[in-house]
Amino acid sequence: MRILGAILAGGKARRFGSDKAQALYRGERLIDCVARSLRGQTNAVVLCGRVDPDFSCLEDRPNGDLGPLGGLCAALNHAHHHGYTHVLSTGVDAPDLPVDLCQTLTGADTVNRAAIVENQPVIGLWPAPLCKELDAFLAQGGRALYGFAEQVNARRIAFDPPLMNVNRPADLGDDQP
Repeated sequence: MRILGAILAGGKARRFGSDKAQALYRGERLIDCVARSLRGQTNAVVLCGRVDPDFSCLEDRPNGDLGPLGGLCAALNHAHHHGYTHVLSTGVDAPDLPVDLCQTLTGADTVNRAAIVENQPVIGLWPAPLCKELDAFLAQGGRALYGFAEQVNARRIAFDPPLMNVNRPADLGDDQP
């Protein structure tokens, strides 16, 4: 497998109140925590939905008003057209990704079937050829990540304890004012 890591970071962070990607977790920007985790498990990492000089960046596809599906669509299309077999996606708000996330999401039917983290569908392993199905899903008005995951029969993998999901500054502990 040749895997593209994708950080989906085009959200507005309304509940957070400021740029979540720049918030500190254990002295490091959230975006850098996530990137470090992905780099250890993928062949390359891209940032979707925003521009940051420290990353290779992709614009959401087909536009920037689609939530995480726009970033996932951009990453899947990029992966498919650049020789990657899969996309390992995550939001910018999951700084404690396990070092074996990709391995955990990999199953017997890895080539053709996606896998998502239960209760955090933005974290998932997606076969790159699903880009065509996601393009069609979006063209037909689909906007829900769970809806797309159901359409492609994605496996749901539970983590115990659940992976961290930063929604408010207090979720980060002592690093935030």
